[in-house]
Amino acid sequence: MRPGQRRQPGLQYGIYLLGLQAINFGIDKIPPVTLFGIAAQALLYMGVIQVGWNAEEVCISTLKILKYRDWRSFFVSNFEHGSDMHLYYNMASFILKGHYLEPMYGSANFALLLGLLSTGCSAMYVSLGYILTQITADYSYYTACAIGFSAVLFALKVIVVCEEHDRMHNVGGFRIPSKFAVWAELILIHLLVPNASFVGHLGGILVGCLYCYTFIGEIIDSKLSSLTGKPIIHEEQFYRRRGNFFSFR
Repeated sequence: MRPGQRRQPGLQYGIYLLGLQAINFGIDKIPPVTLFGIAAQALLYMGVIQVGWNAEEVCISTLKILKYRDWRSFFVSNFEHGSDMHLYYNMASFILKGHYLEPMYGSANFALLLGLLSTGCSAMYVSLGYILTQITADYSYYTACAIGFSAVLFALKVIVVCEEHDRMHNVGGFRIPSKFAVWAELILIHLLVPNASFVGHLGGILVGCLYCYTFIGEIIDSKLSSLTGKPIIHEEQFYRRRGNFFSFR
């Protein structure tokens, strides 16, 4: 999402909704790393966690990274949000994805994977901004600034689709096969939420695809397992898909 007005400290409607969402889902059912990630981002938005920047100051753009080497934005932008509802929708989605993936991968592996996905999404955003600027000669791709956890969520969505058995997803009221759902969500959000970062969301999908469908995922799994001492065990269909980049089989 493109950054908007400065965040307002304290309890806002989106924070209230997020609290209700967590309670209705069952706080005890939310795995620890997922719960910590949600709480930390909510407290950061509310200003309870004191930091030396405003949300809009750490939005990420290709220009800020390639020209000004703004590494703070590179690493922090994914965890800031432009509004309370932006935070709510992202964290509500994170609850579901974390609830599914974290018990399967193990909390330590999942925490490290989130860090890698966040870094990968930032790198992909910068790369796409540069490539699209060169292809289209549209400098807005180079300067567009974005914040939020959405790119990481799109990467997690791809991973969820890879892990689960093929099933139908509800996207905007339409029943869509899981292998197409993430692309349908990308288009739907772009059409319905003009302020959302299409490039950021696309970058998240590509990062998820690199993990699921290429040898990069195998390297990541091996390194994470060696660090935590706990293997990442995927569902059988995940292994069938790995190695088939953009495969729809």
